[in-house]
Amino acid sequence: MKKIPSVKSVMTAFPYWIDVEEDVETARKFMDEHRVRHLPVKENGKLVGVISERDINRKLLALGQLQQTRLRVRDVCVMKAYVVGIDEPLDNVLVNMAMDHIGSAIIVKGERLAGMFTLSDACRAFADDLRDRFRPLNGNDAA
Repeated sequence: MKKIPSVKSVMTAFPYWIDVEEDVETARKFMDEHRVRHLPVKENGKLVGVISERDINRKLLALGQLQQTRLRVRDVCVMKAYVVGIDEPLDNVLVNMAMDHIGSAIIVKGERLAGMFTLSDACRAFADDLRDRFRPLNGNDAA
C-alpha cells in the first residue's frame, strides 16, 4: 500500500512574502512579478496572515480604484491564515481546505516559511496523479 505524500511534495516552495505595512499596489506588483496569487504576510518578521489577488480585487471593487493608493496589506489580508507543517499529509490539507473553503495553505518548517500550497497546486498534483494512473502501460493509447 502506498503512503499518502506530504504537502511538501506538491507545494510551491519560495521565500516570497510581504510586510503587513506595505501598500496594496506593491503587493499586486510583487504578485505579478513573481507570477503568484497568494503571499504570506509578516509583521516584524513573524507570519501573521495571507493576502491573495482575489482579496485585493474584492476590496478595490468595494472601495473603488481611487482608494488603492491608501490601502495597506493590513487592510486587505486575512489575518487567520491556514498554516501547516511541511510534513503534514496531503489528504489532511486538502480536506481542511475543502471544508473551510480555503484557497491556500501556508507551509512552514518549524517557524520558518517554506512555501505555499494553493488550489492550482492541488489541480496540478491531481492531473499528474491521473496521468500516472491511467497512462497506457505500453505507451500506446490507440484502440
